Amino acid sequence: MGKNNESFVKQITNIEEDFARWYTDIVINADLADYTDVKGFIAIKPYGYAIWEAIQNYEDKKFKEHGVKNISMPVLIPESLLNMEKDHVEGFAPEVAWVTVGGEEELEEKLCVRPTSETIFSKMYSKWLSSWRELPFLYNQWCSVLRWEKETRPFLRSREFLWQEGHTIHETEKEAVDFTLNMLDVYADTIENLLAIPVLKGRKTEKEQFAGAQATYTVETLMHDGRALQTATSHYFGQNFSKPFNIKFQNKDGNDEFAYQTSWGSTTRLIGAVIMAHGDNRGLKLPPRVAPVQAIIVPIAMHKEGVKEKAEELYNNLNKKFKMELDDRQQYSPGYKFNDSEMRGIPIRIEMGPRDIENGTIVLVRRDTSEKETVEIDKVENRLEELLEEIQENMFNECLKRREEKTTIAYTLEEILKNLEENQGYVKTMWCGDRACEDKVKEVTGAPSRCIPFEQEHLSDTCAICGKKAENMIVWGRQY
Repeated sequence: MGKNNESFVKQITNIEEDFARWYTDIVINADLADYTDVKGFIAIKPYGYAIWEAIQNYEDKKFKEHGVKNISMPVLIPESLLNMEKDHVEGFAPEVAWVTVGGEEELEEKLCVRPTSETIFSKMYSKWLSSWRELPFLYNQWCSVLRWEKETRPFLRSREFLWQEGHTIHETEKEAVDFTLNMLDVYADTIENLLAIPVLKGRKTEKEQFAGAQATYTVETLMHDGRALQTATSHYFGQNFSKPFNIKFQNKDGNDEFAYQTSWGSTTRLIGAVIMAHGDNRGLKLPPRVAPVQAIIVPIAMHKEGVKEKAEELYNNLNKKFKMELDDRQQYSPGYKFNDSEMRGIPIRIEMGPRDIENGTIVLVRRDTSEKETVEIDKVENRLEELLEEIQENMFNECLKRREEKTTIAYTLEEILKNLEENQGYVKTMWCGDRACEDKVKEVTGAPSRCIPFEQEHLSDTCAICGKKAENMIVWGRQY
């Protein structure tokens, strides 16, 4: 940003012309993050981190309501430990970064920088568990992980990213499956009620499930350009990790039994989801419940007597109840400040100048619709509270409307491709369950399966790809 009245908020790429470039422009110009000297690693700036904190606080509270406790595990995992679960290590091998030297000495055994922590949790659980009376272990950690991605994009696919990873063990299969699905519901609640993005809940196909899992459940979201984003997942492992790691307990009958295990995670990718689901050509657009600043006061003609003082008085009153900001920077014009607040996605702008103060009113401007309204200053607190809820609901409904418009049905492979080319989004079809048909759709259309939705519809009796008897409705979509 410039340092005088001649400076203007930087322009961003048109969202319809180059969505990828538009996204990057938002990340940088809305002051969310910046690139560092190491490719694929970003510095999350205070404004971006505040969004993550809001997500973290919301989820952490929900986790604890389910009895989950936070824990911290080491960042380095021995190669021998990583190799103990065959499918898991094969799934992550291409993304693992290794430490081979400590100080000036070569290490006896390579250590991987954690790409995920199933193995270290499993190792510790095998040491800590002895009896069914101690179960369940319901643990979660907030940390960063490292995956050496080939193609990177801030928040969506960074090599290092922040996340939470929950890892639990249970006495019975039913208890573990139920907990897996409960955590999926926490994610759905977070994304819909905090981030104002509707989700599609379902089970991943065997091809798309997490390495080492028996079942992976997902919450999928649809972005402005019709591409899908997997926003969180919850995995049921059964005894796939507990057997090789010897996580055993003495059951109620006095016999040794292997524990039933889950893991579940969400990441700073959720910030990317907010950008791509809600943003527009004026910048970021934040739902009020997750916004670091819910309303910003922009005084007009601050040089005139009483304007700055009245703005400060209003700020001090409202800041007790809302997340407020007062833009009293002398070096920028009101027009610049308006554009800047829109770029940063602040839900409500409060304008007040000498005439407003004289009339005992202020002007409220909505970021989501650009609508303006004049409110008596002594009624602003109540109106602000109402308006923030109206904006939250409207932003969710706008996303839901777009998803409905970009969801189509197809009965043949040719129709799947046609629908994606003409109206990119979700495509619903019937599916026989055969991996070959799933591979064929991705090969022809570039769209992998998103999930087998929990809410099933009977579209026809036959698979859209091969014509054989259909088992389920499935949703396809190109992805981030």
